[in-house]
Amino acid sequence: MELNKKRLLDTLCEMIRIDSVSLHEKEMADWIETYFKNRGFDVYRDEAGKNFGSNGGNLLIHVPGTMEGEALCFNAHIDTVSPGNGIEPVVDGEFLVSKGDTILAADDKSGIAAILEAYEYIRENNIPHREMYFLFTICEEQNMMGSKNFDVSKLPCKNMVSIDGAGKPGVIVTAAPAKDGIVATFKGKKAHAGIEPEKGINAITMASKAIAKMTLGRIDAETTANIGRIEGGGQTNVVTDEVFFTAEVRSHSMEKLKNQVESMKKACEEAAAEMGGQVDFAVSHDYPCFVLSQESFAFKACMAAYEKEGIPTSTLIGGGGGDCNIFAGSGITCACIASGMYDVHSSNERLNLEEFYTTTRVVYTMMTEKF
Repeated sequence: MELNKKRLLDTLCEMIRIDSVSLHEKEMADWIETYFKNRGFDVYRDEAGKNFGSNGGNLLIHVPGTMEGEALCFNAHIDTVSPGNGIEPVVDGEFLVSKGDTILAADDKSGIAAILEAYEYIRENNIPHREMYFLFTICEEQNMMGSKNFDVSKLPCKNMVSIDGAGKPGVIVTAAPAKDGIVATFKGKKAHAGIEPEKGINAITMASKAIAKMTLGRIDAETTANIGRIEGGGQTNVVTDEVFFTAEVRSHSMEKLKNQVESMKKACEEAAAEMGGQVDFAVSHDYPCFVLSQESFAFKACMAAYEKEGIPTSTLIGGGGGDCNIFAGSGITCACIASGMYDVHSSNERLNLEEFYTTTRVVYTMMTEKF
C-alpha cells in the first residue's frame, strides 16, 4: 500500500477541528454520514442519543465484499472528552499535537481516519476486499452509552476490530475488566454542633468510618476499587445529616467483582448501624468484562496483519473499559488495537505520525488479505 500520507493527515485534521465532545456529536456524525453518502453508500444512523441526552447517533455502513473471506467490522468512536472544543492540530516534529490547551482528539479520530483512508485507497485502486462493516459510536467516553444503546441486530458480522488503543502498533488488547459503579448515601440526624451535638448523628463521620473499613486500590492482580467523590454537609455549626460518596470496582473476575462490592456494602452497613444511622447502597452494573480468544478470527486477523507489516506483536490485558466490553457482552468477538496515540484525555495528548501511518496500513491489510 502506497499510503497517501497528506490526504490521511488532512482528513484527520479536518475531523479534529469538528467539535464532538460527548453528548454533542451531531456535527461529526453529519460529516461521516455525508462522507459515505457521497461515495454511494447507504448509512444507517440510529437515534440512540435520545435515550441519554446526546444530539448524535451511532453510524453503521455496510461494504459488500469483492473477495471471499470472513466479514470484519471496524469500529471507532466519534466523541471526545473535554476540553475538546476549538482544537487546532499542528505537526510538531514526529507528532501531531494540539496548538492550545485542549486535548488533541486522536482518541478516537485517529481510528476513524485510519478506517476511512484504508478504504479510500481500496476504492480508488479497485482492490479486492472482504465484506466489511464500519461502526462509529457516540458517547464511548460517557460509560459507552452509544454502544449500550446500539441495536446489535443491525450488525450481522460477529468479528470486530476496534481502533481505539493507546500506544504503538503491535499490541492487541485481549481482555478488559467489568465495572460496577457505587453510590452510597449516608443519612444521620441534624443537631446544633455547638449546643447539643450529642443529639445529632454525623453522616460525614459515618461515611468516614465506612471507608476506613474498606480495602481499596489494588485488591489483587485482577481487581481494583476506588472512592472517586464524597459530598455533603454545610455549615460548621450543624451536624451533617446526609452525605454520599461515589465509587467503582473493576475486575476481570465476575466473582471477585461481586465479592468486592459486597465487602464495601457490608462496611457501609456496619458503620451506619454502629452510629444509629442509615445507608442507601446503590450499585450499577456499568459493563461486563471481555476476553478475546487467540483462536478467534478477529485475533488471528490482527496478528496476521501485524506480521505482514513486519511489526512485533504482543498482547495486553487492559485495565479500562471501552466499546469492546459492550459488544463482547452481546456476543461479538472484539479485538482492540492501538493507533499511536499517547497521553490521551489530557492537553499533552499526541499522535506519533509514523505509528499512525503504520496502523492505517495494518487496517488496510486486514481489509484486503485472506487469513
